[in-house]
Amino acid sequence: MKHLTPLLVLIALGASVVSVLAQEAHLSEQVGYSIELPSPVWRSISEFDPVHERSEFVNGDRMDGYLQIRKEIVDAGTTPSDVAQRDQDQKLRYIPGFVEGKQEPFSGRLNGVTASYEFTKAGKPMMGRIYYLQADNRTIYALRFTGLRDKLTRIRNQTDSIARSFKIK
Repeated sequence: MKHLTPLLVLIALGASVVSVLAQEAHLSEQVGYSIELPSPVWRSISEFDPVHERSEFVNGDRMDGYLQIRKEIVDAGTTPSDVAQRDQDQKLRYIPGFVEGKQEPFSGRLNGVTASYEFTKAGKPMMGRIYYLQADNRTIYALRFTGLRDKLTRIRNQTDSIARSFKIK
């Protein structure tokens, strides 16, 4: 038993080091933010697009998890909830098979709300989860995750982690 305890401690330390090393920061000179990707499976598939002010990432395959980050300039006093409701009314409800989910408060380096929804794509059950994060009274970042419903549900801890790591430079 005396020899087993130090071995278990070493294993636990090794696992924590591996998890820290697996996190990858995504930084780009063109964007005013950074995120930490929770595993090497997540990778950038497009650099920052200054016209649309967005970046894209994928978790192995788009169906396993696709992330689009978009900066939105809003009227002063507009809340993340207002933007979430506007998106639902003007964009999301027109997606085939759209089913409204719930909106929940979200806390990270930036605070805001999340909005979840379901839809269909090529006959497959899909899910979307959007994190609306308020940078200042005129800027809200939308982190839009989509993927197969069962796969996106399984990586919820990763989507939350990415949104919590979102930081303005």
